[in-house]
Amino acid sequence: MLNIAILGSGKGSNAQAIIEAIAARTLDARIVCVISDVADAFLLERARQHGLPALHVDCAPFKTKLDGAAEQRVIEILRAYQADVIVLAGFMRIIKAGLLGAYAGRIINIHPALLPAFPGLASWQQALDYGVKVAGCTVHFVDAGTDTGPIIVQRAVPVLDGDTPATLHARIQVEEHEAYPAALRLIASGKLRLAGRRVLAS
Repeated sequence: MLNIAILGSGKGSNAQAIIEAIAARTLDARIVCVISDVADAFLLERARQHGLPALHVDCAPFKTKLDGAAEQRVIEILRAYQADVIVLAGFMRIIKAGLLGAYAGRIINIHPALLPAFPGLASWQQALDYGVKVAGCTVHFVDAGTDTGPIIVQRAVPVLDGDTPATLHARIQVEEHEAYPAALRLIASGKLRLAGRRVLAS
């Protein structure tokens, strides 16, 4: 069974989608721990409601990255809970070399755009500003770049006349909640295998 660790900073709606997929037995995995850099993140409350280990890691003095003692603490937690794959679910910090090295090829993220288009922040706003007709979301492996890792799953969302950033983002989030479990199913089923520090496509 695939051991999943979730890192997040906010409400945890993607984490909830993964929890529900496991409960529905459409994903053969278990969540071994949930970690947040925000002490009162609702993500942690979701974890507690489902009886999952919910841990806060204080990332001070850094404001935008996971580094230093906090990074080492996260690595210690992941090893203690024997995580196979690390799922970033709204984790609002830059992942640095220590964690990337310790879990190379085993960290995945979801981004609200059809990468490689519109990396970075507020990608739904970028899509509207650019005038595209199709937006979406991408589950990808995390590397040292900004949303540059290998793509696992993508879901498309049409951009409708009259869309606002809020309405487009909301529809993208609906697809995110399908895409993340789908990507994890590929890993859990062996169609996309995690082998030590390498990712091997079967």
